[in-house]
Order: sequence, then C-alpha cells, then structure tokens
Amino acid sequence: MLSLRPLAYEDLTVGMTEVFVKHVSSQDIVGFAEVSGDRNPIHLSEHFAAKTPFKSRIAHGLYTASLISAVLGTRLPGPGAIYLSQSLNFRAPVYIGDDIEVRVSVAELFEKGRRARLDCKCLVGEKVVLEGEAMVKVPSQSEMDIPL
Repeated sequence: MLSLRPLAYEDLTVGMTEVFVKHVSSQDIVGFAEVSGDRNPIHLSEHFAAKTPFKSRIAHGLYTASLISAVLGTRLPGPGAIYLSQSLNFRAPVYIGDDIEVRVSVAELFEKGRRARLDCKCLVGEKVVLEGEAMVKVPSQSEMDIPL
C-alpha cells in the first residue's frame, strides 16, 4: 500500500514523477469484479478466456486505471487532490501475474484554480498497456490541514 504524501500546489513542478509497481493477482481481479460488478468471464474464467484472442484471463481495464487513482490520491499530488478528469487509452492487455508499473508525471500547472495536468502511463515491462492524462485540483499550502 502506498504511504500518504500530501503535496500542495506550491510544491509541484513540471516534470515531477511518481512511480508505483503493483503485482496483479487473481485475488485482485476477483475482488475488483465484486466491487465493480463487472463479471465478464474474460476476467474470471480461464476456460472462457482461453477461447479469446488473449488466450488467458486478463485484468479489467479499469482495474489498471484505478492504480493511477491510487497514485493521485496518495503520492502525486496526494491527499486533498480532487480528480477532475481522466482520459484513458488502453494499448495492451494486463494478465494475472504481471507487474504493472504506474508512472504519473506533472505535465503542466495552471495557477488559476490550482490545477495540474498529469501524464499517466502504465507499463508491463517495456510495453505501454495504458496511457492517458488526468486533471486534478490541488490544495494550496494554506488548505493543507489534512489528517494523515
């Protein structure tokens, strides 16, 4: 689990990057299906998935995207950040047993409204499996009375 690191808008600089690696287990996929209600057998049934182009169970795309949310809410920018939008481009499947590397980088800062545009990428090895962009509202230093 990621430790909490609250950053204020004033702490951010273009190019700041946070990296998080998560090993994907069958338990993660089953748990995500329970929470989300997405019981597509491509995620849950090895027998069904074997007949697809993927040949094996794959993780939910939004499971992978949720790991971006984990970084935004805990590390960059961290507690107090408000998710405003997220674009997602799924490039390749994620399989059970994969290690997903999540990279979030500050791409642009907007003083008005204290907003940050973040580049988001998820990789398995050298392969980009998901990429997109997030926009978040970041608290100022004077608003950083966040209980940890």
